[in-house]
Amino acid sequence: MVDWIVSDGLTPYEEAVAAMEARAKAIAAGEAEEAVWLLEHPPLYTAGTSAKPADLTDPERFPVHQTRRGGQYTYHGPGQRVAYVMLDVGKRGRDVRAFVKALEGWIIGTLAELNVTGELREGRVGVWVQRPDKPLTASGAVAEDKIAALGIRLHKWVSFHGLAINVEPDLSHFGGIVPCGIAEHGVTSLVDLGLPVTMADLDIALERGFAAYFEGPLRRAAAL
Repeated sequence: MVDWIVSDGLTPYEEAVAAMEARAKAIAAGEAEEAVWLLEHPPLYTAGTSAKPADLTDPERFPVHQTRRGGQYTYHGPGQRVAYVMLDVGKRGRDVRAFVKALEGWIIGTLAELNVTGELREGRVGVWVQRPDKPLTASGAVAEDKIAALGIRLHKWVSFHGLAINVEPDLSHFGGIVPCGIAEHGVTSLVDLGLPVTMADLDIALERGFAAYFEGPLRRAAAL
């Protein structure tokens, strides 16, 4: 059984991390069910374990949180759906690479349900979309923008942190960092792509697509 939790409003980042870590420890101890927690944060930047100081280009713009997830700098804010994934990777094969691939597949499958073609790129973390409506790159290739990010951490084989999909965030807020250390590509959202998609629409697609990549029935739960 996997608890499926959706929080309204904006959840402070420190509270979310504390709750995630506590839940991961409880899952590892056999004291709680696995969980997926959907929420939004107030505007902030997070620095993963590979973050480079030079990639924080406007440190005074929003609060900056050091985090133990993998990856570099990421923005979170209103209009972006964050899905924190607390699953027992130990009981799901003990294959971290396969687990990350499943997360990527879940994002891509969810976007496909919303008529968006998400793609992976070698050497670039996250999920990308082609932008033929934008000028070609310096090399003559079709421009690409990032629409989703992901980064996880494990506690005794239980995952926490997870993924973020841009529904309708203020894209200018990404300007205070070099997102995931990639300066030569932009960031987009579902609404920026011209789709009249709401957060509720995305949540339905995420919930419907979960079973294609992860075992375990979902159970609606009120709180983490």
